[in-house]
Amino acid sequence: MGEPVSVLRVGLVGAGNISGQYLRTLAGTPNLRLTAVTDLDPGRAAQAAAGTGAVVVGSVAELVARDDVDVVLNLTVPAVHAEVALAAIAAGKHVYGEKPLAATREEAAAVLAAARAAGVRVGCAPDTVLGTGIQTARRAVDDGLIGTPVAATAFMTTPGHEIWHPGPEFYYRPGGGPLLDMGPYYLSALVHLLGPVTAVTGAASAPRTEREIGSGPRAGQRFPVEVDTHVTGILRHEGGALSTLVMSFDVHAARLPRIEVYGTGGSLSVPDPNHFDGRVERYAPDRREWEPLPVSAGYPGAGRGTGLADLADALAAGRPHRASAELAAHVLEVMLTLLDSAHGGRTLPVAGCPRPASVDLPATDAPAADVPAARRESATA
Repeated sequence: MGEPVSVLRVGLVGAGNISGQYLRTLAGTPNLRLTAVTDLDPGRAAQAAAGTGAVVVGSVAELVARDDVDVVLNLTVPAVHAEVALAAIAAGKHVYGEKPLAATREEAAAVLAAARAAGVRVGCAPDTVLGTGIQTARRAVDDGLIGTPVAATAFMTTPGHEIWHPGPEFYYRPGGGPLLDMGPYYLSALVHLLGPVTAVTGAASAPRTEREIGSGPRAGQRFPVEVDTHVTGILRHEGGALSTLVMSFDVHAARLPRIEVYGTGGSLSVPDPNHFDGRVERYAPDRREWEPLPVSAGYPGAGRGTGLADLADALAAGRPHRASAELAAHVLEVMLTLLDSAHGGRTLPVAGCPRPASVDLPATDAPAADVPAARRESATA
């Protein structure tokens, strides 16, 4: 899977809004160094490279051909994720990209096949699941603090991104919608918590045929809705647990949890999977109360790009990286199959993937060993 290296030299493709968060992580991560940047807007590329020592190059082809680039950080728009990844792989570079891995099953399969043939690694966001929030919840499940998992719920509800985004049309075109936009965060978390998905049953609707832009210079302009904006799914996990998923751009307000996991010995409240940390709580049936759990796993202080840092560590250690293309492809398959099920009216099988390894908390951040885990005071925000 490529030669182990202590520092990965990073070539950034796409210097849009999300790149700022990645650049902050790169600047504070010893095993990553930005060496080259390219963007359709040369001014944005120059701004991203400023003060980093990285050079600005004129094209993706030029960037992937450079000898001082080991891994391509692909922050382009989803429609060209696979195209950029395949160009990098063809040049013998590792790749780490924003979600989704690709726009279609066929593109995702092509990326995986090309990476295997070239002997390079491909990683993919979201890496929020590697933070202390989801990993502490996973540790609680794995340690049996709620008994055998029976079910889970996952809810992402908003009235729609057009209320704040000045150019929201792409959220309502093919490849968009609440499931494909936010589903990777929730589904990646559920796979970490309960294992891969083996079958799905879905239902979906689009109650409105048009939406209205609510902010910016085009406020009041109407545009068509081309995708399902409310998606409900039942997911069967490898271990037998059932998850209920609701992803919606049609809910004005709700008091739903982000994620909860229910077991034979209790329940678990899991924080927002779009963030790296957050409060984890366990319901103890014997005391009939919710109690906070301390941070017990995950990368403390993580930010976007932590998955790339994990990939660099994995290369050096010769282990699998956690924010993998295989997981991203599985999540994409779950989402697309869920929509197929919704439109076809029947339960459909899903091919699995390896469950990523959990993230141990560094020894300096581990809670005191002499206090029972379920009774320690929370160390989360």
